[in-house]
Amino acid sequence: MLERWFELSAHGTTVRAEVRGGVVTFLTMSYIIFVQPGVLASAGMDFGAVLVATCLSSALATVIMALGANYPVALAPCMGENFFFVTVVSGVVTGQKVGWQAALAAVFLSGVLFLLLAAFRFREKIIDALPRSLKFAIPAGIGLFIAFIGLQQGGLVVAAPGSMVKLGDLGSPVALLSLFGLVVTAALMARRVTGAILLGILATTALGLASGVLRWQGLFDLPPDPRPVLLQLDLAALWDTAMIPVVVIFLFMVLFDTIGTLVGVGQQAGLLRDGKLERAGRALLADAVGTTAGALLGTSTVSSYIESAAGVAAGARTGLAALVTAAGFLLALFCYPLVKTVGGGVEVGAGVFLHPVTAPVMVLVGFLMLGSIRQVPWDDPAEAIPAFLVLVGMPLTYSIADGLALGFVAYPLLMLLAGRGRGVPALVYVMALLLGGVFVVKALLGG
Repeated sequence: MLERWFELSAHGTTVRAEVRGGVVTFLTMSYIIFVQPGVLASAGMDFGAVLVATCLSSALATVIMALGANYPVALAPCMGENFFFVTVVSGVVTGQKVGWQAALAAVFLSGVLFLLLAAFRFREKIIDALPRSLKFAIPAGIGLFIAFIGLQQGGLVVAAPGSMVKLGDLGSPVALLSLFGLVVTAALMARRVTGAILLGILATTALGLASGVLRWQGLFDLPPDPRPVLLQLDLAALWDTAMIPVVVIFLFMVLFDTIGTLVGVGQQAGLLRDGKLERAGRALLADAVGTTAGALLGTSTVSSYIESAAGVAAGARTGLAALVTAAGFLLALFCYPLVKTVGGGVEVGAGVFLHPVTAPVMVLVGFLMLGSIRQVPWDDPAEAIPAFLVLVGMPLTYSIADGLALGFVAYPLLMLLAGRGRGVPALVYVMALLLGGVFVVKALLGG
């Protein structure tokens, strides 16, 4: 049955290799189980309920990928999109605080739009129209933003009057634990150890428990109650025009995360045929359904994970490996106390929590995302300057939307001034007007 459904022989693989690859993929990406509840809890969401939503949405989307596309690609809530979710709730994007229920509605709508784009094959036109330099600058800018947040969450960077930020107290227990996690995880990555991020989390947790920085809360228990975030979308909030850029950015991020991951993992697994990814439509459907269902369950954007490449390196070639990974997410539902120990955070003040275990992960995921910047044509100022504005704009304005707006407004403007405006696709001008509207709204609201 497995041979007939997954065509193991045709892909040059075996059940043993697929199981091994699926386990490796789960171990490599399972850090999201520890990170996601902690990230969204900072937006006011229930930690345990988000854990359930994360595991269920990851398992569902991965099963769809396995059975529909037969790809060894796993899905889960995205790093980057989850932090953007938090910035939306905090009011950084719209200029006023937004309920997490409204942010979930924006994620849901972006998933529906992505589903329509996949169904009507519009995604290729969107991808072809966007400037190559900005495609590579956006993930890099988000990476810097994530790394900055990680440094803050680890107590390594703190607020300071005059200079805005400064180095934190490196002698504090939280900062020392964060530094330990950063060094250990980075060393494991440098030695190319499979599951380096997860091993780094485990090592940091062990030291945190031994030193008393973290408090042990148990290992196994029944899954938490999902109802605090289940079906809690505030769809009415989407009538607010300030939410339009939020939906567009969510859609934009999941679109390029998905395409990049599928092409990257597909190439490594030998799934590309004449430069094209077979069954790409089915794979995109898994992402779209995952994002839509994830929002209903109570979590941020769900998309394909580049960590699936680790499973491919271990032998995964078909959807059977993805099924094994999905089973791992379902088993994780019963490890809620352990997840609370690792990702719950350390209270350092009245209602102020730092996350020394997961903060190093944020910094290093930012490092991984920064790699795309090497593809920007730095010798062409008209291309490179907008990319640079995106790169520095996101962390320095503490806003993904503002960083995007800087780049998208600058690109067509510079191309026009350079006498190359006719070469800019119409869609880029539309995006420039749309995202430039963020600046107008902020100006009208007095900043």
